[in-house]
Amino acid sequence: MLQADSAANRLTGIGLVSLTYLLFTVLDGSAKWLVGSVPVIVVVWLRFVMHVLIAGAVLFPLKGRSLVRTRHMRWHVARAVMFCAMTGINFWVLQYLQLAVTSSISFLVPILIALMAAPLLGEKLDRGRWAAILAAFAGVLVIVRPGSAQFHPAMLLALVNAVIMAFFNLTTRRLAAYDSPETIQYLPAVGAAILLAPFAIAGWQSPHGWLQWSIACLLGALGGLGHYFLALAHRYAPATVVAPFLYQQVIYMALFGYIVFGDVPGAAVWIGAAIVIASGLYLFARERSRA
Repeated sequence: MLQADSAANRLTGIGLVSLTYLLFTVLDGSAKWLVGSVPVIVVVWLRFVMHVLIAGAVLFPLKGRSLVRTRHMRWHVARAVMFCAMTGINFWVLQYLQLAVTSSISFLVPILIALMAAPLLGEKLDRGRWAAILAAFAGVLVIVRPGSAQFHPAMLLALVNAVIMAFFNLTTRRLAAYDSPETIQYLPAVGAAILLAPFAIAGWQSPHGWLQWSIACLLGALGGLGHYFLALAHRYAPATVVAPFLYQQVIYMALFGYIVFGDVPGAAVWIGAAIVIASGLYLFARERSRA
């Protein structure tokens, strides 16, 4: 966080992160619609190519070479690889799962960050943290329901994606203290577009008509803006303030899924999401009280 910690800056951070998850909801919903007729690898690549082209056209006149200048390139390369994995997995599982289900599983991310803080940052996990972590995983089991008729293997990949997202968020927080939000969102997109180019070209299938091409362009704009606002939010407010607002995404996802796809989340999804959300909020409340 580079801004002074004040009530006004905290509200700015909360507003930015709320806008971020609204943009991510439209991004995921649009991708779910597009992968129904275009190969996933093509959709993922177009998402990054459009991100690079649109963000570059806007930011290079403003930032110049500073947009791609950093002393932490290895972190950006690692984020590019994670970017590819996260987006590819997410777009693939969206073919089979409701938006509310994927977002509910992603709520494990703050819990996983708390779990990873022990080996990576040397923090101790006391009984309260362990209880919250175990409760969150129990909540995910309620959503996934392994062995039931509602279980789909794509749910396991969604869990893997949550782990990658946790690492990605940790690197975002680390870089937010050194690089600008514009650089943080731009360099990994460039790396992802380069890494995926051979695979996308090999499996190329062009989107059909102006609507599919418009949605493909929209993916890049939404992704670029979303990651820019997320990085910017961490410069205005502490992570313990903005992170709980991740949970409003389940409402956006449920509404988008119902309006566009007619999906109605089952009771197990809402119950499991409530358990995971409660566990996350408990952890954030503890961190705020310690601070």
